[in-house]
Amino acid sequence: MITLKKVSIWRGENEIFTELNLAFHPGQRVGIFGRNGAGKSTLFALLTGDIGADKGDLSIPGSWRLAHLQQDTLPVSTTALDWVLDGDTVLRKLEADIKRADAQRKHEQLAQLYARLEDIDGYTAPARAAEILNGLGFSSSEFDKPYNEFSGGWRIRLNLAQTLMCPSDFLLLDEPTNHLDLVTTLWLESWLLRYDGTVLVIAHDRDFLNTVSTHIAHLANKSIRIYRGNFENFERVRGEQLLAEEAAYNRQAREIKHMQKFIDRFRAKATKAKQAQSRIKALDRMTLLAPAYTDSPYQFSFPNPDRLPQELLRLERANLGYGETIVLSGVKLELFPGSRTGILGANGTGKSTLVKVLADELPILSGELIRDSQYNRQSGAIGYFAQHQIEQLDSSASGLDLLKRYETESASASRTTTQALRNYLGGWGFPGDMATRACGQLSGGERARLVLCLIAWQKPAMLLLDEPTNHLDLDMRHALAVALQAYEGALIIVSHDRHLMGQVADDFLVTENGHVQHYRGDLENYTAELKTQKSAQREPGALSKRDKRRQSADARAKSKALRDNIRITEQKITRLTSQLQKCIQKLEDPTLYHTASACTDAEKLKQDKSKIRELTLEQSTTKSKILELEEQWLEYQEQLQRTEEA
Repeated sequence: MITLKKVSIWRGENEIFTELNLAFHPGQRVGIFGRNGAGKSTLFALLTGDIGADKGDLSIPGSWRLAHLQQDTLPVSTTALDWVLDGDTVLRKLEADIKRADAQRKHEQLAQLYARLEDIDGYTAPARAAEILNGLGFSSSEFDKPYNEFSGGWRIRLNLAQTLMCPSDFLLLDEPTNHLDLVTTLWLESWLLRYDGTVLVIAHDRDFLNTVSTHIAHLANKSIRIYRGNFENFERVRGEQLLAEEAAYNRQAREIKHMQKFIDRFRAKATKAKQAQSRIKALDRMTLLAPAYTDSPYQFSFPNPDRLPQELLRLERANLGYGETIVLSGVKLELFPGSRTGILGANGTGKSTLVKVLADELPILSGELIRDSQYNRQSGAIGYFAQHQIEQLDSSASGLDLLKRYETESASASRTTTQALRNYLGGWGFPGDMATRACGQLSGGERARLVLCLIAWQKPAMLLLDEPTNHLDLDMRHALAVALQAYEGALIIVSHDRHLMGQVADDFLVTENGHVQHYRGDLENYTAELKTQKSAQREPGALSKRDKRRQSADARAKSKALRDNIRITEQKITRLTSQLQKCIQKLEDPTLYHTASACTDAEKLKQDKSKIRELTLEQSTTKSKILELEEQWLEYQEQLQRTEEA
C-alpha cells in the first residue's frame, strides 16, 4: 500500500497540496481527474521520486516495482522491438550475463542463468513484446524499424509499449490515449483490465476512465479526494455535492433547459429509430450527469450562422489524395444544415484527408465537388479545426488581439466593444489578464481552446473538427459537447473521444480500405465490432508469416537453451558419478577397517573412524546430488520435447 501522510508541496510561493492524507491499495485502478494546474503532474513527480514533499511522509513498499510512461522521445536507432524489450531491465541484464558466461565457458553459471531465464518467462519475451506492439497499432514489418524513424506520436506509442513490457507492481500512465485511435484505445483498456498491480492514470478520455477505473482521485483546492467506482459514478456523486449550492443549481437548470431544447428538436426530426433511441439515451444520461460540471469555468456556445442554404456541399464519385496517390476513391457525400456526422476509422485510413477536402484545403483528384459559392474558408462560413492551426497562431498576439483583427476584417459596419470581446473570451476560459496573454505563453490546451473560440466567433455554417479534444481537459470537453448540441449548422467531427462522438454525432462514416462507407449502426455497435475483430486477430490462424517466423525463431532459441542445459547437466552428472566411484572405492578398501579394528593407538583409531564417517557422508551427499540432477535432466528433456512438438 502507498500512503501519503500530511504531505504538503510548494512551488515557489504557490502551494500545490496541503497536508494530503490518502492511500493507494494493491489492485486499484485510479483515474486522476482535476483541472489544469490542480497538481496531477506534481503528484506523479512525487510518486516517481523526481520531487520530494516539502512536508509530511510518502511511503511506498520497497518490493514494489514502478513503471512510468515517459513523454520524452530520444534520437536513438534501436529497433522498435528491441526498444520495447529494453523495458524489461531484468531480462536485459540476464541476457547480458548469459552472453558473458557463455563467452567465458562458465558452464555451471550458465546453467543457473538459463534456469533463471525460465523462471522469469524470458523465452516468451519477444512474443509478448510483439503482442504489445501489435495491440498498439504497429505492423510486424515495423518491428525492425529504428525508433528515430517514427514520428513523434508513434514514438510515444513505443514509450507506452516499453512501459507495459516492464514488470511492475505500480503503473503510472500520464495521458496514455493521446496518440491512440479507437482500436488501440480498446486494446489498452483490455490490457489494463488484466493488469494485477496498482494503476494511476491521468486521462481526459471519459469513456476510457469509465472503463478502466475502480476509483477516481479528484484533485481540487490543494487536496485530493478518492471516490469509489468509475468516472460516471464520480460525476453523479460530485454533482449531488455541487447541487447543494443554490448558485450551482440555478446554472445547472439553465444548462438542462438548453440541452432539452436540442433533445426535443432531435426527436422531432429523427428518422432512424435505432439511432434516435441510442442518441436520446446518451443525451438523457448527459443531462443526469450535468450537475458535476456546474462549477466549470467554461460557458460558451457556437452562434448559429446568419444564413443557411438548403445544401452546403456535395461530393460525387470523388477521388481524394495527394499528387498521384489516391487515399480515398469513389467518395459520395452530401452535407445539409443540421447534419451531424462522425468519421470513424483507424489512423492512416484517410479521415483527415476527407476533412481537408471538405475544408477547402485540399483539391479533389477527380470526380465532382459542388459547394455553395458563399461557403468557403475565406468567407468564414467554414469553421475548420486541425492540430496544425494550434501551432500557426501568432505567438506574439493575444486572444483579444486576434478577435479585434477579425472585427477589423469583417464586412459588418458595426463593431463589438472591447468589453464585449473580453466577456466572450471569459466564457472560453480566458478571463482578465488571460485575454491579453500572448499565444506563445499559452499551453497546448489553452491554444486549442482559443482556436475553437476564434472559429465560433465567425458563425460558420459548417464546422469541421479534426481531433479537437487532444489537449482539452474533461470540463472543456463537456462544455464543448453541450455547445455543439445547440449548433444548427452542419457538423463533421473526427475524434478518438467516444463520449463526445456519441453525444454530438447522429450519423457515422467509416474510412477503410480506401473507401468511405455510411455506417448503419451506432457507436456502441462499432466499438463492439472492433473488439470482435481484435479478438479474432489473436487466434493462431490469424498470425502473419512474419509472426510465425518470429515464433519459430523463439522456439529455436528456447530449444538451444534447453539443449545447453541438458549438456551442462550431463557433464555435472558425469563428474559427480566419477567422484562417487572414488568414494566407494575408498570405502571398500579393507585396510581402512582392519586398521580401525586392530589399532591400539587411540588417536589413530579416532582418525580412521572420522574418515569412515566423512566418506559415508560424502557418498550419501553425492548420490543425492546425482539424483537431483537426473530429475532435472528428465525435466529439461520433457520441456525440449514439448518445445519441438509445438
